[in-house]
Amino acid sequence: MTQLATLSFDQILVSLMATIALREAMILFLPDSIAGPDGWLVSTGEDA
Repeated sequence: MTQLATLSFDQILVSLMATIALREAMILFLPDSIAGPDGWLVSTGEDA
């Protein structure tokens, strides 16, 4: 419980930003069948 109490706003914000950056990198670098329109991992929702 002590580790949970020591989380700061900055740590949560950095974790959120890293998650968003990782998602955007996956969209750029993975094939469309995995991360693209109707992809099984990340669906961008675009019907290109």
